Amino acid sequence: MERTTAGWWSGLAGVLIFSGSLPATRVAIQDFSPLFLTGARATIAALLGGGLLLLLRQPRPARGDLLPLAIVALGVVVGFPLLTALALRHISAGHSVVFIGLLPLATALFGVLRGAERPRPAFWLFSLAGAAIVAGFALTSGQGGTAAGDLLMIAAVIVCGLGYAEGAALSRRLGGWQVISWALLLSLPVMAVVGLFSLPTHWGNISSPGWLSLGYVSLFSMLIGFLFWYRGLALGGIAGVSQLQLLQPFFGLLLAGLLLHETIGWSMIVCASAVILCVFGAKRFT
Repeated sequence: MERTTAGWWSGLAGVLIFSGSLPATRVAIQDFSPLFLTGARATIAALLGGGLLLLLRQPRPARGDLLPLAIVALGVVVGFPLLTALALRHISAGHSVVFIGLLPLATALFGVLRGAERPRPAFWLFSLAGAAIVAGFALTSGQGGTAAGDLLMIAAVIVCGLGYAEGAALSRRLGGWQVISWALLLSLPVMAVVGLFSLPTHWGNISSPGWLSLGYVSLFSMLIGFLFWYRGLALGGIAGVSQLQLLQPFFGLLLAGLLLHETIGWSMIVCASAVILCVFGAKRFT
């Protein structure tokens, strides 16, 4: 029981960190191309993760772990950051909430498909209810989108859910921070080349918010957040802990209210409360 509870707290810390990812990406793509942003954030995080592996003298992953690590890299190091950066050129950050709200369901489904977990039927009821609440809130909030942006976000959710589920299974053998660090190192050669070939042409035109956003998505979204997230999934279970992601859109809106002084309406508070109930319900029936 203590192990599961620790997993949920660790997962919640990861969700809080990830909540700033889309707003930071939205700011960063005003100054950087999606390709450079994806390559740069992965390269910076890979160098930091590689340094940790070297400093703490971590053993190399077994040959059988290389394919799962490649799946993690394709899902969360390359796929999700690139696809969301491209999508946010077509849709608003608010509209993307629709799809982030579906990410917990995708993660749980991939966890089941891997054969690792079998949640009870009541779990799926709470999971679907939570996803419906988040999607309904976003769709009625007046945020616009395009077909291209929507398709890119759907693809991002699919690859991210796969990467989360695969990484959680690996973290039980390798450790949470080791999984994301090895996945980053595995993708480093390609991501470094992508970053170099998409360098900004005018460095002097890059704003301070752009640099800060690049730093956030590189250090927190790409590395530190995963240290907590994969540990949470490994300890608390993929299907159950993944439901914490239902809170991510509301944490993002809360950050916007506190930091950007945007208005937080009663509808957000009501929906957030309902989602919290769904998360607790999913936890109970995992």
